Amino acid sequence: MSVRLGREEAWDVLARAHTGILTSLRRDGTPVTLPVWFVVLDGRIYVSGPATAKRHARVRRDPRVSFLVESGERWAELCAVHVTGRARLVTEPELGARVAAALDAKYGAFRTAPAAMPDATRAHYRVERATIEITPDDRLLSWDNARLGVR
Repeated sequence: MSVRLGREEAWDVLARAHTGILTSLRRDGTPVTLPVWFVVLDGRIYVSGPATAKRHARVRRDPRVSFLVESGERWAELCAVHVTGRARLVTEPELGARVAAALDAKYGAFRTAPAAMPDATRAHYRVERATIEITPDDRLLSWDNARLGVR
């Protein structure tokens, strides 16, 4: 029995996941891996944040990225989807607005109210936002150990 997910199943796992792990590359090629909130729209993955975040500069310099979502605590529950692809900064205002609305719908209940943040944190997030679009290549790695029927 295969633990691999079909392409549609893998995209469903991606879309339902809460936190993704984005890896981009420093100038010297060293990978930097960070947890991010994200949305999936039209077969692409979108991540937004302060335009000053270094991940945006890394993507401008080298568009190669990977993205991972995973779940499960016990071995028999482990499920994950790993995507490799190319990233770019979104420049189309209508796409940026669509992504922002989707992020608000997905994460609105999880955000800390600005009034509850320390002043420095509030200031950090009150800057221009930038959005990264990840276009996956054909290499989609996935597994769902629950398919093995082991408890």
